[in-house]
Amino acid sequence: MIELYSANTPNGQKITIALEELGLEYQLHKLNLGELDQKQPAYLKINPNGRIPALLDNDNGGFAVFESGAMLIYLAEKTGKLMPSDVNGRSLVMQWLMFQMSALGPMMGQAGWFLRREEKVPVAIERYQNETLRLFAVLESRLSEAEYLGGEHYSIADISTWTWAKRPEYALLSNDEFPNLQRWIEQVAQRPAVQRGLEKLL
Repeated sequence: MIELYSANTPNGQKITIALEELGLEYQLHKLNLGELDQKQPAYLKINPNGRIPALLDNDNGGFAVFESGAMLIYLAEKTGKLMPSDVNGRSLVMQWLMFQMSALGPMMGQAGWFLRREEKVPVAIERYQNETLRLFAVLESRLSEAEYLGGEHYSIADISTWTWAKRPEYALLSNDEFPNLQRWIEQVAQRPAVQRGLEKLL
């Protein structure tokens, strides 16, 4: 069985959704981020970066995996699901996964952080909001030509990106001008495994 250490954040939601989609048995350990559970020595042995999520795969000798993107790849490769087997298809999924990891997540995260500071820094807020909107436009363009980010089939790239893209309000933004992005967000939201994955962290 997999032991998952997580919390109800976009990065945490990725892994419960993936585990539900893959039908893998897991035990969920909810961490209280406000109490700094993620900084405790026992957890740092699993994830030295002191962030969530992380997992232990007891079917693989207690192998530890941290960083949500690495976890999604590990689970996809473990099961042979949610990732194409051909070189080009796999590369497309990996490209869009890295797009989320390197661009959408960090930009939205910074926008949200600066917006919630008591001392406002307008130039920073404007920068990160504008960059988030630019990234929404990139997603809009891709989803105007493909049903999912990797092409025809739903994959870990969709899971990873959806948990961030579904909540533009976190950056005090709207996705009203991006109809294909909205279509995709609603389509993924209807998946039963996605709904179960979100509910697990409530």
